[in-house]
Amino acid sequence: MKDDTRRHLFRDSHEDSITARGVPETPQTIAPSYRLAFSDDDFLCREELRPVRLQLELLKPEMLMNEAGVVSTIVMFGGARIPEPAKKGKARTQTLADLSSYYDEARKFARLITERSSHTNGSENVIVTGGGPGVMEAGNRGASEAGGKSIGLNIVLPHEQAPNEYVTPELCFNFHYFAIRKMHFLMRARAICIFPGGFGTLDEMFESLTLIQTGRMQQVPFLLFGRTFWEKIINWDALAEAGTISEDDLKLFRFVETAEEAIAAIDDWPGAGQKRDVIPGRG
Repeated sequence: MKDDTRRHLFRDSHEDSITARGVPETPQTIAPSYRLAFSDDDFLCREELRPVRLQLELLKPEMLMNEAGVVSTIVMFGGARIPEPAKKGKARTQTLADLSSYYDEARKFARLITERSSHTNGSENVIVTGGGPGVMEAGNRGASEAGGKSIGLNIVLPHEQAPNEYVTPELCFNFHYFAIRKMHFLMRARAICIFPGGFGTLDEMFESLTLIQTGRMQQVPFLLFGRTFWEKIINWDALAEAGTISEDDLKLFRFVETAEEAIAAIDDWPGAGQKRDVIPGRG
């Protein structure tokens, strides 16, 4: 994080944090109550401090993305279990092996998007994924192959999930709160691409669609890779026939199969080329 020029005359908090660690050990100075509040992990993790942790988790990635000059993003959601085609022989099921083609499409899509936005010096249409394996890895990998930067929004899970090696290190974030993580996915989004996946992908897809359907978020190109997969998993027409969504809601998204088809759909989307109000920090 960049060092800002201080706009006050008071002693710097970082300096005091270092100084406090060097005081002589006495019963008073080793007591938990003596620790500086902002340097006390036990205090910050108390139940009563949840509102502060929520704010910090929103603020830290926001500040770092602003400092990196990230203005807009292309969001890629998709399954962590979808293998690279070269490794599809190790897939748990035949379906996962068959879906491995979408790893390549995700990789190619991210590469093409990054190449197209290279003239912005990495500020517009930056690829953002969940930072993990599978489709997420493919997205960050494609951006890296195009010589661009990409964002990874990881989250701490009971089973280990390390960031994939292709995420730009200074744009690799880790979250505790799913809700704040999903906010960061969408705050700068210029398009949302959904690849086959499981519960997490479904959660991200439906939350994004709900925000658009209810007018809580501007409409952006919303693409579902793999019509056969998605129509098998979700009976979209049944929702409209039941009246639980409207026929117009089925126009909020499109099905695509390839990276080239996805880019054409983005370019052809109503309002394409029109600058959208993506304003970091507002909302």
